[in-house]
Amino acid sequence: MFKWRTKDICEKDILSPDGRLKCHFSLKSGHISYSVSRNDKVIIRPSKLGFLICGENPLRDNLKLIRTHTRKHDEIIELQWGEDRYIQNTYTETAFYLAESKEPRRIFTIRFRVFNDSVAFRYEIPPQPKFRRITIKDELTEFNLDLNTLAWKIPAYQPDRYEYNYEKSAVYDLQNSVHTPLTLRTPNGYYLAIHEAALYNYGSMTIKLNAQNILKADITPLSDGTKAHINLPFNTPWRLIMVASSAIELTTNRTMYALNKAPTQDFSWVHTLKFIGIWWAMYVGEWTWAPGERHGATTEHAKEYIDAAVRLGISGLLIEGWNEGWEGDWLENGINNKFTVATSDFNLEEVATYATEHNIELVGHHETVGFVDNYEKQLEAAYSYYAANNIHYIKTGYAGSMMMINGHREFHHSQLGVNHYQKTVELAAKNHICLDIHEPIKGTGIERTWPNLLSREGARGQEYEGGALSPSHACFLPYTRLLAGGMDYTSGIFDLANSVKRMATTLARQVAYFVTIYSGMAMAADRPFIYEDRFPNVFEFIRAVPTNFEKTLPLLGEIGEYYVVARKDRESADWFLGGVTNENGRRVHIDLDFLDSGAYQATIYADSDDAHYRENPFGINIQQKHIGRGEALDIYMSPGGGFAIQLKKL
Repeated sequence: MFKWRTKDICEKDILSPDGRLKCHFSLKSGHISYSVSRNDKVIIRPSKLGFLICGENPLRDNLKLIRTHTRKHDEIIELQWGEDRYIQNTYTETAFYLAESKEPRRIFTIRFRVFNDSVAFRYEIPPQPKFRRITIKDELTEFNLDLNTLAWKIPAYQPDRYEYNYEKSAVYDLQNSVHTPLTLRTPNGYYLAIHEAALYNYGSMTIKLNAQNILKADITPLSDGTKAHINLPFNTPWRLIMVASSAIELTTNRTMYALNKAPTQDFSWVHTLKFIGIWWAMYVGEWTWAPGERHGATTEHAKEYIDAAVRLGISGLLIEGWNEGWEGDWLENGINNKFTVATSDFNLEEVATYATEHNIELVGHHETVGFVDNYEKQLEAAYSYYAANNIHYIKTGYAGSMMMINGHREFHHSQLGVNHYQKTVELAAKNHICLDIHEPIKGTGIERTWPNLLSREGARGQEYEGGALSPSHACFLPYTRLLAGGMDYTSGIFDLANSVKRMATTLARQVAYFVTIYSGMAMAADRPFIYEDRFPNVFEFIRAVPTNFEKTLPLLGEIGEYYVVARKDRESADWFLGGVTNENGRRVHIDLDFLDSGAYQATIYADSDDAHYRENPFGINIQQKHIGRGEALDIYMSPGGGFAIQLKKL
């Protein structure tokens, strides 16, 4: 019920289904705000809402409440693939229908949903006389946190997009805009993540401190300085605040997917994939992307890799550098890329036929270097070309610091960038193609609606090994970037001591990544001979670990320190466990109470007692034992190390 204090003041509490999380809506003196508390402890103080609109009065003043509508919703959602098969979609919703009390008397709605572990809201603006198209100058949404709250963040508006190391600072020390998910710890002990869901036709939300030292939404601008050009009706993305009592609890939040719609077409043809690639050999200097004596993507090499995939029991192969456009400085010459023309030493039709004969899925590659105008001219022909050759997976790339769209330099995360990525997803679906997008727009849960979007990059992956990654990086990701969905981390590099790309990990940690960092398209990134000739026994875990899980149980961890997780296979009764630690070695105690009754054969890939990411990266112990529910495992992780465990039901 509303509390009416005067005719100009009304307030309403929206409670989560369990009654612990509360969102408080307030209308005072024509302005609206919200606040959030859990167990009567304040998390977000009163925070303003509204818009600045080009050529119009702000949509924030002289507001009055027309009506409200409250409902409760309770359902279980089944996802086609991912970390969990079923997620809870239970919330209390209140929609506030608002109008201006003075001319031009515009109307809009703010819809709040309060889950047991999240608060979400969005703006809904219908068409109305003289108000059918708007240009957003600024979104005024605030997240008014205690300035002593700690934040784990990466900077926005930088040349390398999301590809930066996470840093911790107090909110009061946030000097510039930062990306979401923005992970936070409040002084009263709660863990939060500010993010968004269902991002369509709008700039990505970053977060910055305003002049009043309050965190607010900062929508990625277009090249004309505005935030978005909108035809009404329009719903903004959901503004999402995840709430947890611990860092490990935060990683269980799946509200982002619940805020997206179910698919409206048949995606039964979509399947997750594990693949190898003609890729890492270029990074360590053995081959090149560009044609020449050491060209990697030749017909001969592709067939050799297909044969290796068969021997390794891996069902996919990525081929990069197959098309014209890689000559010279490819970062500068991306406008020359041709996506239906192969190099003279690569016969795509012949390779595709060979792959089909050997039941190997080819993963095509489109590196646009951000030249979107060039790519979109060829988009339909390029996707049709792959579909005609039985290629159902594509890795796309946008490695430029900006995108070239309609002749202008635009941020990847602007409204135009978001719309381009969405265009590729929908066209791929039309051609029964799945995507792994590098240099992407961040995940906002649209994979529920578009299951053919199997993976994204969107953070520093292992291409940054060789000096730009520390062991702590993979211990930040589960609590930050991975809250936005799966990531192609290009795991499984076993050639740890290569002088070109020396890795800051142990061997056991490399197999752990296949559990700790989920991806619907999981790449075993090293060269086949490394797996076959040097470490065939370790590779057995990569062969066995699934890419689709029934459920995920994060077990232990702290942000930037360590992370331990258990995942149950969707196709069997088997479980897979993984753990990673930072530069500090540690021993973890894992209770196995989550197992079903009966015996399991545990195959454990763990760091040896003398393993160390610098001094002895290859130190690994592989052991087998029988174990069951109610028992426990004590596992040592060396500095920069980790472990992986297969629990096979007997």
